[in-house]
Amino acid sequence: MQPRAIRVEKAGTWQGPVRDTVRLDFDDRHRRRFAMTAEGGFAFLLDLPRVEALVAGDALRLEGDGGLVLVAAAPEPLLQITCDNPHALMRVAWHLGNRHLPTEIEADCLYIRYDHVIADMLVGLGATVKEVTRGFQPEGGAYDTGGHGHSHAHGHSNGHAHDHDHNHEDTHSHGHHHG
Repeated sequence: MQPRAIRVEKAGTWQGPVRDTVRLDFDDRHRRRFAMTAEGGFAFLLDLPRVEALVAGDALRLEGDGGLVLVAAAPEPLLQITCDNPHALMRVAWHLGNRHLPTEIEADCLYIRYDHVIADMLVGLGATVKEVTRGFQPEGGAYDTGGHGHSHAHGHSNGHAHDHDHNHEDTHSHGHHHG
């Protein structure tokens, strides 16, 4: 019987020896059930109760012996986006968010998946765009704080839809200021 990874231990919280490392791209870090082979050849089944967004540094806890498999971000083709000033970079970030593009945010640059059409748009906005290959760890989004995840398709007036994940909490709290 193939070993099963049944729980995610978030980066910085897990303890114990690491059996192997599994290097996954952004898409493969959003799974519930998936056969995996780690870098050292260790084969196992990811078998989680629900889809979880894995990040580099998380560990997968194995059933039985409780061993760990470390999660690493696999290199993938990306665009590194820089601008002459912070305001211009914020403007570019707004345009990327408006298109629901997963975006990794650094202090002085942004990273998105390679897309030549988007690259042309960004250059038109005054950004400098460079093709790079590296691990991709985009922002999780406002709804990526727990709860259950599922995908929504959003129609736009330009005739195409964008699919992306939202996680919704079972309870919501709203702060109100009464003056």
